[in-house]
Amino acid sequence: MSAPIDFYFDFSSPYGYLASTQIDALAERHGRKVEWRPFVLGAAFKVTGQKPLVEQPLRGPYHERDFARSARLLGVPFRMPAGFPFFALGASRAVYWLGGEKGKAFAKAVYHAAFGEGRDVTVLATLTELAVGLGVTGLAEGIEFAETKASLRDATDQAIARGVFGSPFFFVDGEPFWGHDRLAQVEIWLARGGW
Repeated sequence: MSAPIDFYFDFSSPYGYLASTQIDALAERHGRKVEWRPFVLGAAFKVTGQKPLVEQPLRGPYHERDFARSARLLGVPFRMPAGFPFFALGASRAVYWLGGEKGKAFAKAVYHAAFGEGRDVTVLATLTELAVGLGVTGLAEGIEFAETKASLRDATDQAIARGVFGSPFFFVDGEPFWGHDRLAQVEIWLARGGW
């Protein structure tokens, strides 16, 4: 099997949410797996000098409209959570604490709760509920382990070192693609073997 697609995302990214609803099926059509890699987008913003889209003049109102329009096009539910943009440190740590398929399932549940239902995924009660729904206990302790915290820090550092500056961000055989709207290009790249 070919190398997996690296999917970098921050839970505060509506476009990351949209990509999360598509990337696994896209990869499967081409015999690929996906490595889900949460990172702290705010750390990348410190390097680029950017700020969240909705806080940018002119671009903010456009993107608020585009989030919902893009979700409708994909046929996925969308509700902007109160307190957006938010910092989902606990959720990101939990993905690394859980690891593997359980971590991916948790990430999907968090994204759906945040942007599919408009829930607050920054609070421990929500994260615990989502984890229990997957048969996981001990999340509150797990996200506080030193090695869990280090995993997210390392993942963020590695993402920035690779040139990741936004969410979602994909690497396909080393080729970078930024944005959920680049998934069409990712699909063609996989089908053709690049261009």
